[in-house]
Amino acid sequence: MANSVAVIGGGAAGLMAARYALDAGARVTLLEKNEKLGKKIYITGKGRCNLTNACDFDALMKQIPRNPRFMYSAFSLLDNQGIMRLFEDMGLALKTERGDRVFPASDHASDVTNALERYLRAHGCRILLNTSVTDLICEDGAFVGVRTSRGDMRFDACVLATGGLSYPSTGSTGDGYRFLKAQGHSIVPCRPALTGIETEEDWCASLMGLSLKNVSLSAWGEKNGKRKKLFSEQGEMLFTHYGVSGPIALSLSSALDENYRGTRLEIDLKPALSEDTLDARLLREFARMPNRQLVSCMDTLEPHALGEAILALADISPYQPINSVTQAQRKTIVQTLKAVPLTVKNLRGFDEAIITRGGVNVKEVIPSTLESRFIKGLYIAGEVLDVDAYTGGFNLTIAFASGALAGKSAGESA
Repeated sequence: MANSVAVIGGGAAGLMAARYALDAGARVTLLEKNEKLGKKIYITGKGRCNLTNACDFDALMKQIPRNPRFMYSAFSLLDNQGIMRLFEDMGLALKTERGDRVFPASDHASDVTNALERYLRAHGCRILLNTSVTDLICEDGAFVGVRTSRGDMRFDACVLATGGLSYPSTGSTGDGYRFLKAQGHSIVPCRPALTGIETEEDWCASLMGLSLKNVSLSAWGEKNGKRKKLFSEQGEMLFTHYGVSGPIALSLSSALDENYRGTRLEIDLKPALSEDTLDARLLREFARMPNRQLVSCMDTLEPHALGEAILALADISPYQPINSVTQAQRKTIVQTLKAVPLTVKNLRGFDEAIITRGGVNVKEVIPSTLESRFIKGLYIAGEVLDVDAYTGGFNLTIAFASGALAGKSAGESA
């Protein structure tokens, strides 16, 4: 008789796990505590769902700062290119945008969930919505069933894909960590990742809503008494009432270590220009409007409010006549444009974080199957694992790939 597999969690990893368990010939029951599947998928990519990234494999691995090698087996089964083919085979048209980010051509995240749900229902998956799993039932070091709001259920194997702690309103409330801890697993401390950065400086609030493109954001620290660049990325960012957000700020939030408070950040507003080239440009603008106020020249370089903020940081009056600006003042303006200083005060919480950093210690999971080293028949996938990536579709790639391997392994287990 076919293997019976429980998949706990109807998010990206759980949906893919159910599909691969079905393809392996198992009888699959998908248990989801929400009223619908894919609740978190609906809000990814601002409702458009950046489901993967079309980059090459080396670039994919570089986007995973923690435990990338653990994903080798999962990516051998289903990598980013495979994810694109799989969804297209299910009838979902895709498009690739800037940064190799892949979206449904329709721009509707719901189409990603619907494609998987249609496949599951067409292939006989039993889907139980509004069904909370309260515990795992394990006997003699082996999984045998689940305790649920509908009563106890027995299965041959299980894929645990309960997500992390981010966006708890979607159902990611850390259930999986609790289940696994009770079975002897250790949990790497969890914290919000891909989230906004609160700064010590309050001038950011005056620029709230201002979006910048093609700027560089760097983090600096000290090592052996020397100043060291910890992170740098070029792209888009956004000023907020608390500090900074947007793609490159989110990625930076994931790169910071536990001692992130007080970290020095720098925004290079003109990364394509050297200081000398930028200075020459300033001189040309000065020559064009010698009798105007300095802020008028700044308006040719940056949005007005940002130009005023730059001059305030440089301690130069915006109303100073351009023909009275000294060489030293000009140098200070250039240096500030190339390194706007900020200081990390805090990271925004799980309510705003796109993903959770931390999770089940991957040393306690067999990478070739994603089976627990402690509990036979229990497979672990998705955000509950201590693997995460930067923005750009990489975290969903991890979820889909780990779900596929866990589902296939559970479906094939004796």
